[in-house]
Amino acid sequence: MKKIGEYTLRGTNADNSVEKLTIFDGRFDTGYKVVSFVIFPQNPSSGNSDVYGCLATEEEAATSNWTADDSRQIAWSSTNTAGGYALNEPFQIIDPDNMIIQDLFIYANDANNNPINYQIVLHKYDIAEWQGALAMIKNTAQDVN
Repeated sequence: MKKIGEYTLRGTNADNSVEKLTIFDGRFDTGYKVVSFVIFPQNPSSGNSDVYGCLATEEEAATSNWTADDSRQIAWSSTNTAGGYALNEPFQIIDPDNMIIQDLFIYANDANNNPINYQIVLHKYDIAEWQGALAMIKNTAQDVN
């Protein structure tokens, strides 16, 4: 596995819903690894705001329920503002074995229904096709309740 690039996805989720992030390059011998996932409020001066989110490999898995035993959920993040501009240290957990071949889905929520910013850093790797096929199987629903 050879690292061949680094990419940053930045955006705003304005309606507290699931958003598809298209990263699939049409090849099964390249994959992306999430190395950083941070979310934060678009307007931190709007008062106390708790924001949280989840990255998943399938749309149905990108939810407000953080489920570590669901292999489709690969990263979780949260942060809050306490009394205005003071952003507390963002919290993030990322599955170190994640490898995305196709697309990524983000769910983000703000307790006050304000828009939420996100920044995701990905490393792109050149992999064998069998590794890509194995990652695709891991990233799909299997015995998920």
